[in-house]
Amino acid sequence: MTPLRRFGVVLAVLVLLIDQASKLWLLFGARLAEEGPFQLTSFLEIVLAWNRGISYGLFQQSTDIGRWLLVAVSFLAPIWLGRWMWRSADRLTVASLALIIGGALGNGIDRAVYGAVVDFVHVHVGSFSWYIFNVADAAIVVGVAGLLYESFRPGAGKTVSH
Repeated sequence: MTPLRRFGVVLAVLVLLIDQASKLWLLFGARLAEEGPFQLTSFLEIVLAWNRGISYGLFQQSTDIGRWLLVAVSFLAPIWLGRWMWRSADRLTVASLALIIGGALGNGIDRAVYGAVVDFVHVHVGSFSWYIFNVADAAIVVGVAGLLYESFRPGAGKTVSH
């Protein structure tokens, strides 16, 4: 395994572990469901939200068929992205894909185990309220931003290893 591939795998696993550890601690250590939300700062609160859809609460699923379709996508997409990551020779592309893969797997595990994704970070300022998200969501957003940035660089996407 090349150092770049190893970097991608380690980053994806790290994102997955941090995501799952934070959710497990909040659910079973801090007992967020029983104890309720808590304020960290004037603009940051830890709350429990069960997201039965995808990003921003889109495509909410209330049936088992919908849930398991999202679970399947959550595990099939990382396979496709993993192939892309494995073939890439660009460090930014590998890092971005690893973030997305780790996040997708983390949210997929939630869907399979709990029937919904555990979201808990709530950012708000005055009457403005940002959506509630988790570590996996943040990793996916940063990964997508990295891929978008990479796509606009001169010569982007031209380097593929075999």
